[in-house]
Amino acid sequence: MTAEQYQISAIVLLTLGLFIWGKIRHDLVAGIALGLCVLTGLTPAEQAFLGAGHPAVVTVAAVLILSEGLKRSGVVDVMTQHLLGFTEHPLLHVFSLTAMVAVASAFMNNVGALALMLPVALATARKQGRPPAMLLMPLAFGSILGGMMTSIGTPPNIIIASYRNDSVGQAFGMFDFTWVGGSIALLGVSFVALIGWRLIPKARMQQSPAEQLFEIESYLTEVIIPKDSGLIGQAIESIEPLELGEIELVGLAQRSGRAMDLPPGHQLQEGDILILQADPSQTEALLEAYELELITSADGKFERITGGDLALAEGIIQRGSMLEGRDVSFLRRISGSSLALVGLAREGQRIQRRLRRQSFQVGDILLLQGRAASLNTQLSELGMLPLAERSLSLGFPKQVALALLVFAAAIGLGVAGVLPLTAAFCLAILVYLLFKILTPQQLYEPVDWPVIVLLMAMIPVGQALENTGLTDLLATQLLGLTADFPLWVALGLILVVTMFLSDVINNATTAIVMAPIAMGVATGLGINPEPLLMAVAVGASCAFLTPIGHQSNTLVMGPGGYAFSDYWRMGLPLEILIVLVAVPMILWVWPP
Repeated sequence: MTAEQYQISAIVLLTLGLFIWGKIRHDLVAGIALGLCVLTGLTPAEQAFLGAGHPAVVTVAAVLILSEGLKRSGVVDVMTQHLLGFTEHPLLHVFSLTAMVAVASAFMNNVGALALMLPVALATARKQGRPPAMLLMPLAFGSILGGMMTSIGTPPNIIIASYRNDSVGQAFGMFDFTWVGGSIALLGVSFVALIGWRLIPKARMQQSPAEQLFEIESYLTEVIIPKDSGLIGQAIESIEPLELGEIELVGLAQRSGRAMDLPPGHQLQEGDILILQADPSQTEALLEAYELELITSADGKFERITGGDLALAEGIIQRGSMLEGRDVSFLRRISGSSLALVGLAREGQRIQRRLRRQSFQVGDILLLQGRAASLNTQLSELGMLPLAERSLSLGFPKQVALALLVFAAAIGLGVAGVLPLTAAFCLAILVYLLFKILTPQQLYEPVDWPVIVLLMAMIPVGQALENTGLTDLLATQLLGLTADFPLWVALGLILVVTMFLSDVINNATTAIVMAPIAMGVATGLGINPEPLLMAVAVGASCAFLTPIGHQSNTLVMGPGGYAFSDYWRMGLPLEILIVLVAVPMILWVWPP
């Protein structure tokens, strides 16, 4: 080995050690690795930040932003509404949730898809009397499996597609991953639904206290009947037969009046205010079904919910909060009229009084509307504990068809080769801004900046691995181990090694490190690199043995009540199955 190879070897070993140690953030570890490469001259200083403009980095950021647009437009809400009829049987319950998150993860960020489905899983678990642990690990694994199906589903696929473009002049296409990734996802989802969830320790199969962070019984909310509503002129009794789920109509008020009981024979008029008690998701469905408008009330004024940079958040009033014993008027004054009360939930009590006449109590859960940039900070200042985000969009206009059309058009432009996929996604983001599916302020919120920084730093480090010839050296050693065996042995070895690394370090980093080694092995064997690169893409996405290998696994650990050692029980047999299926599928779809 040369001096440069010893230097880069030491840097890589140090980096891997820090990743596995886990006491330092991965983006900081990547920054340390890049800094050492610059100090030792392995990476020229003027090239240290070229990773910021790398197509893989831009694509990852663009996918995160588009995922946020799909979420805010209501696309995922529509998808999840269709799941509720498939939750009665345990197998269907697990399968439907896992399959839905897998499909969503194929076209949006894995963690984003999981975060959207997590409240649905907890709500349906509670409704069916099942432990959250039964659903959450399968849900996390489904989000990882689904990402394998397209070139944008997960950062490793984006990185491998870009690496192939840099190496052979042609990137993997949008659906080049689908035959292999789709087969693995179908097998994985089926395994998780039929067998996998049964391997979770019985001690975890109990209701988790963390469920209360996501599940709220119901809110008192108020909706106003606008001039174009189909309910105008109907008797109030006509609402009763409607399929409102668990929505309860608890009162009626007129624009300037107090709450009253439901008067028999009352003809609904424009401006009538219905006082409801329901879960936010059910209220949202009611608003759409009957063209009603959500309102907030304070100081006798009625304010329509509008879009812009406004957001909704849930918070619980803690003891010592300045809101204890106060009312809505105080909330408006203390917040400078920047917060508005949308709903109120009080455990064990049926609330019939108007929102503006409520006196807040410790333990009350408030649904508040405010500016997205400052909402969580304001909750903290008021002495409220923010609850886990549920991506609420009550009262905000839904643009499902437009969001889907724009997203599909961007994919179509990329697949047809009219535009590079990165450029097509950036154009889609501009359209989302133009039609106010996203606001300028919302462009930055969904971007996972630690992941972006990690990629920016590790791409030059990966280039240093190649420039010093270390990847060729490692490839030669790997070739020596498999020289007397068929190709599938080398392919399987690369897949398994990549899986192992992905279980203990970031999956994007794993792809960056292993891609040039796979390319070196392909060159040494004199074969096309596609099957070996595909093995790296699959292996980098298979982080099923630990809660630290993938953010999805980490996200469900608390709400599911899992221990560190629980993951391998379902993850190990899943990874074995993936190896058995992936190797022949890769060789069939991508012959050497």
